[in-house]
Amino acid sequence: MATKGVGMANKGPAYGMSRQVQDKIDSKYDSELEQILVEWISRQCGASVGRPEAGKMGFQAWLKDGCVLCELINTLFPGDKPVKKINGSTMAFKQMEQISQFLKAAENYGVTATDIFQTVDLYEGKDLAAVQRTLSALGSLAVTKDEGTYHGDPNWFFKKAQENKRDFSDDQLKAGKNVIGLQMGSNKGASQEGMSYGRPRQIM
Repeated sequence: MATKGVGMANKGPAYGMSRQVQDKIDSKYDSELEQILVEWISRQCGASVGRPEAGKMGFQAWLKDGCVLCELINTLFPGDKPVKKINGSTMAFKQMEQISQFLKAAENYGVTATDIFQTVDLYEGKDLAAVQRTLSALGSLAVTKDEGTYHGDPNWFFKKAQENKRDFSDDQLKAGKNVIGLQMGSNKGASQEGMSYGRPRQIM
């Protein structure tokens, strides 16, 4: 006998295993980090973005339409702004589109794909800890780049380790190869005779 299905669009309470998973995700949410992120975003964007109510629900509601996020990412680019039009729409697809624009711009700024949250993590509140992780990575990059666009306490975020690129001349590269060649040459004539490695493996 067929049972009537519940519409997938209706997000009901999570039961059983999914409830446990959600609880675990929720436990990763950091209230202290929330305060730092709110303070940073407020300073970075100015009074126009306001401030959320304290707590996860307030934090989600503040960022959910994508406007604050787009304002934030635009302030970090010294030249052309990545999000050309920020639209305070109440339509779900428009809000999700703006979140996606922020995520794309954040990746272009240098946030790694593993630190980028999914749109539903914010829009449906699936994983607000992931949202915090993206914003923390963005803050760390802004402090590290030191382009004069970061407005906040530099101690709020860790500086990322920057790649130490070295440019070698052809002569230096050749000299390096010679050193490696000499080191390899010094091993010539060495043998493994008399060295014991235990019992040989028997192949059945």
